[in-house]
Amino acid sequence: MQIPESLIEQLNAEADLVEIIGKHTTLKPAGREFKGCCPFHGEKTPSFYVNPQTNLYYCFGCHAKGNAITFLKEFERMNFIESVKYLSEQTGIELPKDTADQQKFKYKKTIKTQGAKPIAPQPNLQPQHSELTVDDTKPTYFDQSHHLSFYDHDAGVIDQTDDYFDGTFDPSAKTQPESQGDLYSLLEQVHRYYQFMLHSIPFAKQYFLDRGLSDETIETFGLGYAPEGWQHLEQVFPHDIEGLKILGLVRDSTKTAGRSFDLLRHRVIFPIKDTQGRVVGFAGRSLDDELPKYINSSESPVFQKQHILYGLYEARQQKARDYLMVEGYMDVIALYQAGIYGAVAPMGTAANEKQIDRLLRYNHKLTLCFDGDSAGQKAAWRTLEIAAPVLHDGRELRFLTLADGHDPDTFIKAHGTAAMQTAIDGAVSLSDYLYGVLSSQFDLTRPEQKAQAMATLRALTELLPKGSSLRWWLNSDIYQKLKAIGKDGRFTARVDTINYNSTNDIDAITEIALSIVHTPSLLTPDPLAYIIDSSQMQSAHEPLLAHMQRQDLALPDLPTWASFDSPLLNEVIAIIKQLPEDVLSDDISPYARTHFISAALSHDAGQQIQQHWKHFQSKSQHPIADQLPMFLELLSVALKEVLNKQQIASKNLLLSEIYKRRLQALINWDNAHNKAKLAEMLVH
Repeated sequence: MQIPESLIEQLNAEADLVEIIGKHTTLKPAGREFKGCCPFHGEKTPSFYVNPQTNLYYCFGCHAKGNAITFLKEFERMNFIESVKYLSEQTGIELPKDTADQQKFKYKKTIKTQGAKPIAPQPNLQPQHSELTVDDTKPTYFDQSHHLSFYDHDAGVIDQTDDYFDGTFDPSAKTQPESQGDLYSLLEQVHRYYQFMLHSIPFAKQYFLDRGLSDETIETFGLGYAPEGWQHLEQVFPHDIEGLKILGLVRDSTKTAGRSFDLLRHRVIFPIKDTQGRVVGFAGRSLDDELPKYINSSESPVFQKQHILYGLYEARQQKARDYLMVEGYMDVIALYQAGIYGAVAPMGTAANEKQIDRLLRYNHKLTLCFDGDSAGQKAAWRTLEIAAPVLHDGRELRFLTLADGHDPDTFIKAHGTAAMQTAIDGAVSLSDYLYGVLSSQFDLTRPEQKAQAMATLRALTELLPKGSSLRWWLNSDIYQKLKAIGKDGRFTARVDTINYNSTNDIDAITEIALSIVHTPSLLTPDPLAYIIDSSQMQSAHEPLLAHMQRQDLALPDLPTWASFDSPLLNEVIAIIKQLPEDVLSDDISPYARTHFISAALSHDAGQQIQQHWKHFQSKSQHPIADQLPMFLELLSVALKEVLNKQQIASKNLLLSEIYKRRLQALINWDNAHNKAKLAEMLVH
């Protein structure tokens, strides 16, 4: 199987290299890269880096380096064909199946002969749109005296525009053409033609100048102009009619057999580029009231909309750090010109899951900027639904709606770059955005509407990855906000109650067990694992690795449920994990569910539950007692006690320091996140 080099480049560019390598070593975010122990040689201090923007890896220890195909060949021992097939399955990019399929990037060159030639555009004349009537069933003729120098290849004129047009380019030369053409090459030739026309016809370029674009920006994005008339491309590229039709730039007339016409006419042109910077298609915007306002060239063997984000190539050229998804091409260009790199636009009304996943690999935070009108907000919600399955823990979506109906282009013109950057920095979080949407769609003072709002929320959060703690937090956060509406008097608890200290006979461990019996869903996902991961306790020892190696010390295990040394808690957790899902379902009343669980416990454990149940149940009626943050705070208190005991009991100073650092990591996380969340909840 012969695979075009362009396809190999696309596979390497779109592969999820972090996922591929992450199967063999633990990779953790380190700035804009991912860091871990090298899978190629045994090391204990991480020196292996993966860059999701360049899709390359490098080890500073053994100097292993390469791309996705390199890794699959050198580490997983795949041959080349196996590697590209693996990447094809991962990315969804289709491989050529046979020799005939490889010809999809090629076309047959011919010379189209016809008695009439299209009228060439006249650079110094303004179009009279109100008087223009065009009938594609009739031939159009031109006056040779007005024939544009592009067709005659007047070297003097061409030399004046060498920044935009190569003087060696001679598409209508009468020499015998090659038998086959390449679609990528043809697209580049058409692109250069559109660029030439923009700089040859003053009113066309004036459109972009009036929109505030500089010559440098026009050149960077390769903007152009498709002139009026129906058959310019056929005249300029007489050998490439088949290729133009494959690309959808020339179409057959439905009125007259044997006649065809240009898709893009009297429109400014936005070339569409892939991640390698190759032109793969065009978008044309009308210069008058003609609808549709924008026309995109058809999908073709080189252009699949689901793989393209407008502006991504330019953003990566500028090594953009933060990414912003906007709606329009001009928004991307205006932000770029303002020095705000990283703006991209999907080719349709919404991006797809793979595109969003790619952007979140470049940066864990992605901002969505959509218009404030109904259509814009529908697009934002649809994009959120599409993004949800790839919102793994650690990834973040933020939402920006500009004031006064502005889009980024008009906002920058009205308020300037600094104000635009401030607006981006102030984009709202996912939870705040969701609450705002639900508040606008439902009357949240009515119980029935609250129920509908929660149903809408749950339908969305069900799309999040399985085991995601974000699902847990969103449901809890918004549920409490809805619960607080109209009941402000019930939320007068003092903020210092966050520092949990049991004032009754129930110790923290027993109350954790009671909470789990009352609400078994607290165990899904595992809250202990969530706290350990979120606090980064597992990496607290890294600065001490060299000392551990010198003393030949093994890393102490992280805390588990068994570390609490509570037979009651261990039994409750074990029983709940064994019970069928229908018993734990929310459809069953809490009383019945508790009865099932208690009946499955041993006599001693059941007695302990019964002893404290009445008091716990009365306490659980308090509006903050069933909060996930309160349960996590309770668990954090117990975990701090475990770590403190481990530190005191340790006979080795180095191991004692590791326990101390784990404890400090937990305290820092608890203060910055969990206590802060509780404080916000209690004062509302």
